[in-house]
Amino acid sequence: MTTQTHPVDHELIQAAAHVARTRSRGDSHTMAAAARAQDGRIVTAMNAFHFTGGPCAELVLIGAAAAQGAYELDTIVAVGDGDRGVTPPCGRCRQVLLDYFPAIKVIVGEADRVRTVPINDLLPESYVWADHQLDTE
Repeated sequence: MTTQTHPVDHELIQAAAHVARTRSRGDSHTMAAAARAQDGRIVTAMNAFHFTGGPCAELVLIGAAAAQGAYELDTIVAVGDGDRGVTPPCGRCRQVLLDYFPAIKVIVGEADRVRTVPINDLLPESYVWADHQLDTE
């Protein structure tokens, strides 16, 4: 595991917190995410919880970003409703983020101790989903 940290993108935290504060509705929408695309755009999204499962805010954000033509994400953060603050991604989201964006940085930590770390720091010695990356020629 590396100990490299990157500057914290407070604008992303504020964007996710705004969505969590203004768009959360009961148990179905409790987490918001924000990511900065490589072109500088900020994309936001909410989770869609359902008793049968459902995508986390980070996964909804990946789809929302693609729908907006933002295929390269630089940094991502998730924030909980009810002023819960920055929340680290779950294991599934960590793996998906690594597979889709191996260089993405993730904002983690609490209150005044937030920091930005590479996804590899959150999922060291991970499985590499290479099947989708193979050259088919």
